[in-house]
Amino acid sequence: MNEQIPKSADPSKQPYAGYYKRTDRSAHVDIELTHCGPQTPMGEYMRRFWQPVCLSQELTEVPKAIRILNEDLVAFRDRGGNIGVLDRHCSHRGTSLEYGIIQQKGIRCCYHGWQFDVDGTILEMPCEPGESQMKDNVFQGAYPAFERNGLVFAYMGPPDSKPEFDEYDAYTLPKDGRLVPFTNVYACNWLQVSENLIDHFHAATLHNNMTVESVDAEISEGVSLGQGFRTMPVIQWEKTRDGNGMIFSAGRRISDDKVWIRITEMTFPNFVQTASVVPSAAELRHTTVGLTRWHVPVDDHNMIIFGWRHFNDEIDPAHAGDENECGIDKVDFLIGQTNHRTYLEGQHAPGDYEAITSIGTIAPHALEHPGRSDVGVYMCRNLLRSAVRGETPLDSTRSSARSSGDTLPVYSADSVLSIPRARNGEDDELLRELANQVVEIMKECDDVPSAERKSHAKKRLDDLDDGLVA
Repeated sequence: MNEQIPKSADPSKQPYAGYYKRTDRSAHVDIELTHCGPQTPMGEYMRRFWQPVCLSQELTEVPKAIRILNEDLVAFRDRGGNIGVLDRHCSHRGTSLEYGIIQQKGIRCCYHGWQFDVDGTILEMPCEPGESQMKDNVFQGAYPAFERNGLVFAYMGPPDSKPEFDEYDAYTLPKDGRLVPFTNVYACNWLQVSENLIDHFHAATLHNNMTVESVDAEISEGVSLGQGFRTMPVIQWEKTRDGNGMIFSAGRRISDDKVWIRITEMTFPNFVQTASVVPSAAELRHTTVGLTRWHVPVDDHNMIIFGWRHFNDEIDPAHAGDENECGIDKVDFLIGQTNHRTYLEGQHAPGDYEAITSIGTIAPHALEHPGRSDVGVYMCRNLLRSAVRGETPLDSTRSSARSSGDTLPVYSADSVLSIPRARNGEDDELLRELANQVVEIMKECDDVPSAERKSHAKKRLDDLDDGLVA
C-alpha cells in the first residue's frame, strides 16, 4: 500500500496550488532598488555618477530626444562642437526641443525662438523687448555632458557634488586597444539586467543549449557561448572597493592539467566590466576586459545597456569579432542579446533578452524562492541597499587613483593555470582556493602603478603554476 504524502498546512505548498498562488506580481516589487525617478532613493544615488545617455553617432544635424532616469531630455551637438543635454521642454511654453534648431552656439526653440546655450543660459528671446531681464532670471534645465569614445555622458546630480569621470586601466590598455560603442535596449527594469551578470550560473544553462530545443541548428549555435562554458562552475562572490562593488570568481576544470578562472566585476550603482566576450579558454593566459557596460534606466520599466566592446590583440584570440556589428541596439556576439528575433525563434532558442524580460518589467523579488546559486544576486541587492542608504564608506581605490593621477585598477580577468587535478578527489575545493588566489593577485594591483599591473599579475600567476601556458 502506497503511503500518502502528508499535506502541508499551507495550501500553497502542495501540488496543484495555482489557486492559492494567484497574486498581483506588481505589488511585490522592491521600490527602493528599482525605482529611479527624481527624489527616489536609487534615482538620487544614480544621479551622483556620470551616466551614458546616447551614442555620439546619434547626434546629427537634428536634436536627439532621450529619456534617462525617468526624465525627458534632448541631446545635441551644436555647430561649435559643444554637447548639450537639456530638459526636453522649453522653459517658455513647453514646446519640445526635439524640434529645436541647432545653432552655432546652443539650440533654438522652434516656437518662439528662445535660444539656449548648453548650460541652459538664455542667449536670445526674439519675441521679447530688448530691455527685458527675463534671460537673466530664467534658465533651461541643463546637465553637464561630454563625449568619450563614441558615448555621450551626462551628470544629472547635484552640481556641487559632480565627481571626476572614472578612468580605468581597460580604457587605455593595451595600447593597441579600440573601444567600440554599442547599445542594447531591454523592456524591463535596469536591476534585473544587472543581476544577470552577477548570476554566472546561467552561462552553463541558458547559453549552452541545456535549455534549447531548436529546429534550426544555426539558431541553437548562435545562443551558445561555447564549450568552455558548458561545465558548471565553482563560484564565489565577494564585495570589493570598500563595499562599493562586488565580483564573482568562477573556477572551471577544462582539462586534466588546466584550470580556468574567470572574474567579473560590478561597481555600483550600474557599471559592469567582463573579461573576454567568447573566450577560447585553452589559449588564454591572462586577459582583462572584453566588455564595459553601464545599465542605465530609461524609466522604471525600460533600460538601455550603453557600453564599449573592446577590440585588441589580447581579447578573444579565437573570436576576433566584428567592429562593424556594434552600434545602436546591437553588439557583435551571441544571438539573443537584443530583441531582433521572432517570438518563435526566441521560444526555440531563448537568450538573455527572453529570459530577463519575461520575468516582467519589474521583477517581483518578494515572490522568488532563492537557492544557494542565488547568493551573489542577494549579496548584490544588500550591498546596493547599503549604498543607497548612505551606509557605505567611500571607495578608497577611487580616491587613491585620483590623488596619484593614475587610472583605476580592474579586477575582471580570464586566467588559465597549469594545475593538475586534486589527488584527494576534492577538485572543487582546489578550484575554489585557486580562484581566491587569483582574486588576491588582482587586488594586489591596487598598489601597483597602472603601467606595471599587467606584468605584475602575470608574474604572480606564474608563481601559481608551472608557467607552461603561453
